[in-house]
Amino acid sequence: NKMATRRGSLSRVKSEDEKSVTDSRMHETSNSVKGHVNGIKKNGVNGKNGKHEQLSNWQNDFYESFEETPLLVAILTYLGYALLVVIGQIRDLMRAYGIEKDKSCTEPKLEGFVPLFLSWESFYTRNLYRRARDCWNRPISSCAGGRIDVMERISPDYGWNFELTGKKLHVMNFGSYNYLGFSESTGPCTDQVEEVVKRYGVGVCASRQELGYMDIHRELDEQVAEYLGVQAAITVPMGFATNSMNMPCIVSKGCLILSDELNHASLILGSRLSGAMICTYKHNDMMDLERKLRNAVCEGQPRTHRPWRKILIVVEGVYSMEGSIVRLPDVIRLKKKYKAYVYLDEAHSIGALGPHGKGVVDYFGLDPNDVDIMMGTFTKSFGSAGGYIGGTKRLIRHLRAHAHSCIYPMAMPAPAAQQVISTMKVLTGKDGTQEGLRRIRQLAWNTRYFRRQLHERGYILYGNKDSPVVPLLLYMPSKVAMFSRETLRRGMATVVVGFPATPLIETRARFCLSAAHTKDMLDEAIKIIDDVGDLLRLRYSSLPAPNFSEKDIQLVE
Repeated sequence: NKMATRRGSLSRVKSEDEKSVTDSRMHETSNSVKGHVNGIKKNGVNGKNGKHEQLSNWQNDFYESFEETPLLVAILTYLGYALLVVIGQIRDLMRAYGIEKDKSCTEPKLEGFVPLFLSWESFYTRNLYRRARDCWNRPISSCAGGRIDVMERISPDYGWNFELTGKKLHVMNFGSYNYLGFSESTGPCTDQVEEVVKRYGVGVCASRQELGYMDIHRELDEQVAEYLGVQAAITVPMGFATNSMNMPCIVSKGCLILSDELNHASLILGSRLSGAMICTYKHNDMMDLERKLRNAVCEGQPRTHRPWRKILIVVEGVYSMEGSIVRLPDVIRLKKKYKAYVYLDEAHSIGALGPHGKGVVDYFGLDPNDVDIMMGTFTKSFGSAGGYIGGTKRLIRHLRAHAHSCIYPMAMPAPAAQQVISTMKVLTGKDGTQEGLRRIRQLAWNTRYFRRQLHERGYILYGNKDSPVVPLLLYMPSKVAMFSRETLRRGMATVVVGFPATPLIETRARFCLSAAHTKDMLDEAIKIIDDVGDLLRLRYSSLPAPNFSEKDIQLVE
């Protein structure tokens, strides 16, 4: 019943208890897929980019790929890490005896005091992460648009310290969450933000409950509620705090949280702070979720067996490390069946999914009122800062009066609020143009095209065909650093992710697509990936290319 502390790998082996569970719905047709079959997990999507005629048809076009790690690659990856650990231990021994200078920050060994640093984490940072530290924390000196300026830096001592060279690398940006391309320094949204700066300034200097709630915040709350299709909404100046500071007001001791094992750290922290019992279920596995819901309803609380005060199912719309999409229709079906509540985190899906850009609810064509708590952030699709929670008026009144996110932090800066208001008006067509629809469809087209091209070239990708987060598996630690350096040298900035953010043998490059990317940019990026992929031998996939296309997405000129 412990909450996972990081994003883990997808469970590939079903337990004996789960194998004994019979779900007639999963066996109605001979072509239904249970779990992973030949490395592909098909859990279903609504077809035609969010449009469908019957809810029961959403599974027909739902495609997600999670190909198994090749055995030889897994063995070589473990050997690579083992070699790094051995070399690290030898170098630590040399530093201990003064043979090599110790440049790391070490704490003094004081009698009676508990160490501040965990030995393994300190060892990993010192001997493994340090070798590839140039692949992260790169300073940027431009707007995070389709192209960015990366400040070049060098390390004279193999990653211990860095120096700026004064040069700037103008490269394509495939690392920012700029899904709809609103992170821009020109345009109508930017002009409106500039006017708000002149009127309100750049800071509020007070919380919402202490003279920090302005008319622009009220307009933002109403705009968000209208955009989501819910009764009311509340906005928070920080996306992470939207989860961590509001969840303790929703559930408490005597409640049960059923959390997807790959949920974000903000959801994990908010769940822990709430005092509720936490139970994780396998990622996007509805059979495992139903089994745990059934047990929770039948058995009640531990020892006393009293009924749970609340059962809250916590999910994300798009999982940002795997690129998968929640099976929301099934989650809502189980929620109604077992009288539970649903908390939906749409940080990566709001704006990026659905025919109207309104997130995973819009993507599946569901009723927003079926989701009890709708959460999202403005830091990605809207190019701003902060987050929101939407729901019933009763829920929002409760949060406004009791949530720490409303009592203690400063209210959202007016320019950030105006950026969200302006972008939502563009997305809903209130600006009198089709610019919002153009961006939504361009992102959907880019996602399908980019994923299809990489699948056809033999790379192992994770996630859903409509997810703008595209993880490409690299596996070996040496290839992680090499991939990042070589793509940047060729004109493409991307994010690489390794242990402990991912499982040891599932290190990856993560591409984030944007409506700001043109087809020429995508083709150039694919060529760079091909060049580096051939250099590093990254074409691991042994499966046929999936059968989906971007041709059914009609672009707006």
